[in-house]
Amino acid sequence: MEDVLTVFKASQYCNVSPKTIINWVESGHIKAYKTVGGHRRINKADLEAFMNKQGIPIPNGEAVEGKLKILVVDDDPIIVETIVQALEEDEFDYEVISASDGFEAGLQVNHFAPHLLILDIMMPDIKGYEVCRKIKENPDTKDTRIIVLSAYLDEDKFKKMKEHGADACFSKPFPLPQLKEEVARLLGLRD
Repeated sequence: MEDVLTVFKASQYCNVSPKTIINWVESGHIKAYKTVGGHRRINKADLEAFMNKQGIPIPNGEAVEGKLKILVVDDDPIIVETIVQALEEDEFDYEVISASDGFEAGLQVNHFAPHLLILDIMMPDIKGYEVCRKIKENPDTKDTRIIVLSAYLDEDKFKKMKEHGADACFSKPFPLPQLKEEVARLLGLRD
């Protein structure tokens, strides 16, 4: 098992809900830190020390399969935090990171190699059509699924985005449960 756990993975390890883990962290029972993107991470040793103290059984070493990786690109920190938190607490235990501009997004697409990209196309330095086209034309990233977000898109623009490689389009404000469903569907986790 990994030495650093997400909230979801820690919840599975303890056999409790992700919200319980967050409550334990916020009340100081479990030491945790936040990544640059604001995501909680828990050292496995700290979690196990807490589990021993509380009498929670520690599972025997389980194999950890590769996680599905998601990159959220938006210049609005509230939207980013909302999406990231919803996905990190989802039952599928995604690894989620974020980028706040086009330059950072480009670096993360190459470095992090996400399986799925959630992209706000109305950011100052991003040309949405261009980003989708480049990702889909590159042999290394062509299988990356793309969900486009925008407050200013109509059906014609959505159609054009899909022609350039977007797999799904959502208008802001978007319904979070629907977005989570679409993420799971695009990643082959739901029908």
